[in-house]
This record gives sequence, structure tokens and C-alpha cells, in this order.
Amino acid sequence: MIAAVAVFVGVALCPTLLQMRDVGLIEYIQRQQDPNVELPVLSSLEQCGNAPFVMPTSGWTGILYGDSIFGTRNHSGLDIFGLEGNGVTPVYAAYDGYLTRRPEWISAIIIRHEDPLAPGRQIWTYYTHMADAQGNSYIIDQIPPGTFELPVKQGTLLGYQGDYNGQTWRSIDTHLHFSIVRGDGNGSFLNETDIANTLDPSPYLGMRLNTICGDRPPTCRPDFLCPGLTTQSNANSSTLP
Repeated sequence: MIAAVAVFVGVALCPTLLQMRDVGLIEYIQRQQDPNVELPVLSSLEQCGNAPFVMPTSGWTGILYGDSIFGTRNHSGLDIFGLEGNGVTPVYAAYDGYLTRRPEWISAIIIRHEDPLAPGRQIWTYYTHMADAQGNSYIIDQIPPGTFELPVKQGTLLGYQGDYNGQTWRSIDTHLHFSIVRGDGNGSFLNETDIANTLDPSPYLGMRLNTICGDRPPTCRPDFLCPGLTTQSNANSSTLP
């Protein structure tokens, strides 16, 4: 069963997340890059069984890992579409780690983790489209551009879904793009836009999220790997036909 209990730790309870933001969430926590700053955290989010990650946001998971974009199977993560419009659907950290937001990043953050499924390996979770089409960011003010290695807990509020798509010609609907990125072996991450540099999120979230056998809509299941993909090392992009 999926657990979904919205209880805040260290933050005064308000009727809804949207109201909480509107009445001064940004002012509640000091804006600083102090690693001891207390960020808003949900104690429980949607999580499948013993899967290590929580779902980073809510909505319709419309595009799976490896789905076709412009005719090729190259989608490097999940696209999760909130139905309430821009700046409303919250986005959370999927797992404990260390958050970075590069100075030039308007709508994106990335979090470094010790891989819970492969001890000794570093992975990164990437979250983007958290701004409106004009580039007004929905990332909370406590995570300004230039943030580096800020400790965060699973369930930390990061921002809200938006429809920012950079300087490209293609407009998009409000959603979160979420992916799991391989480390480069030198303490940083590889290029997320290349699916070969990413991992199938299925075992981390406990659902079939790979285009080869994905459930639509996704559902929790113990047999989250596609038949023939027996290990996480085989569940990455190299197996896509």
C-alpha cells in the first residue's frame, strides 16, 4: 500500500501547502546557505513498500523512462504532471542527500546521494521545470542560485511544479521532470540529457517505470523490473532496444 500522510516536522501546521506558502513560508525560515538551516520536511510521502525513494511530487506520470521524444527512445527520467497549474504542486527531495543549485539554474536543482541500492556508489537526483515560462522561479527562497552541498532530508520541500523550458521553442505543460543521474567518478554528475548517463528509476520507487514494460498508470509492485532485467545494472538505458 502507498502511504501518504502529510505531517510537517519542525514547521507550524497550516491547512494546505499552498496556504502555508501564501502566509509566509519563505519568511518562516531564514534565507541563508547555513548547512544547519531548518528546511520544511514532510515526515511521510507516497512510498512503495521497501523502495528507498519517495515520490518527489504528485500528479499524472505521463512520460516514463525511455519513452520516445521526437521519435527516439531517449527520455532520461519521469515527467509527472500536476493538474493545478503553475506554482501549486509541491516538489520534494526523494532521498537524503546534499543539494546543489548552480548559479545559472533557474528551475532546477540536483541532489547527491549514496546509492541505497549499490553501496559505495554515488548517484544524483535531478529536478527541473520549477519556474514559469518567463523564468520566475518556484524553488523556495531558502535554496538560492549558488547553493552548494546543502544537506537535505527525504521529503524536504524544494519548490513547486512549473512550465519553464529554457530558451527552447517548445512550450510545455506544468510538470516535474525527475531523473536519477550517474556520478562521473570525480564527485560530480554526468550529462543528464543523455539517457546512457541515467538509471532506471523503477527499483528506487518500487514501480515499473521503464518504457519496455511500464505500467500506465504506475502502481506499486514487488516485481518492478521488466522481465529479463534481473538487476539494476541491467535496468539502465543500455538495455533499451
